[in-house]
Amino acid sequence: MPAAEPKAASFPLPGGVDGATVRLHPLLSGVLRWPSPWVHRQPSRLSRLRALGFGVPSEEWLECPLVSFLVEHPGAGTVLIDTGLHPTMAVDPARSIGRIAARLIRDLRMDADDAVPSQLRRRGLDPADVSVVVLTHLHFDHASGISQFPGATFVLSGTEWEAANRGNGALHGYVGGQFDHAFDYRLIDFGRPDVDSFATFGRSVDVFGDGSVRLVSTPGHTHGHLSVVLRLREREVLLTGDAAYTRLTLAQSSLPAHMEDEHLFKRSLHEIQHFAKATPDAVVIPGHDMDAWEELEEVYE
Repeated sequence: MPAAEPKAASFPLPGGVDGATVRLHPLLSGVLRWPSPWVHRQPSRLSRLRALGFGVPSEEWLECPLVSFLVEHPGAGTVLIDTGLHPTMAVDPARSIGRIAARLIRDLRMDADDAVPSQLRRRGLDPADVSVVVLTHLHFDHASGISQFPGATFVLSGTEWEAANRGNGALHGYVGGQFDHAFDYRLIDFGRPDVDSFATFGRSVDVFGDGSVRLVSTPGHTHGHLSVVLRLREREVLLTGDAAYTRLTLAQSSLPAHMEDEHLFKRSLHEIQHFAKATPDAVVIPGHDMDAWEELEEVYE
């Protein structure tokens, strides 16, 4: 069980500024290859084996960016969306995520200085000054680096925390040692009566009370998955996380091989698709699409 008792999140968190907008830096921690049938389900009697890569030729394996996002807020300071990979992943993945999970990783490309703290320092920022880390969910590629930010407040869904801390969490993509730290965890209850809607999303919270960083409930990939809407000077950015792996998911509703709850995944995807249609100027960034990633700007403001 976790070494810290998480607290119920109470919003807004400190640092809100009326009319605030943010600057966004996409951060790439590493790249691995995964079988295309895992990303886009291919119905067949062998679909589960093919999703794990069995019988899938090399040319049908896709490059998968492992990402996080730096958000610069005028009042709250340095905010992260997910943590990227811990630097130990560059030298010994088994030490970070266990031997069984490490065997499923194909061709991970990462240097130790690709970890988020090094990337912050290269931008003149001190990792110790990270005030808030929003976790879309607790899978290893999004939560591996939690231990690097002991002074931050971590914000995530209470449903996600419960799912990750069940006895069978390892069977669902969670590595308990990555979040088994006595840190400041704040859990969102999206079912509270005071949780509001936002745009096309049925449940949303305004992190700093100024409309600049909104968390929207998008379960399905995991039971407590959330996505993030950021307000820039002239447009918005939607970080889908793993509620949509790729642009094909967004354009054609192409489902992945595995979802914790397919019905909820489809509902969340529909909310994302409706947001993209209703907000054509918004930048919608899917979770693991290398082609989309390579087209991103270095900084959005």
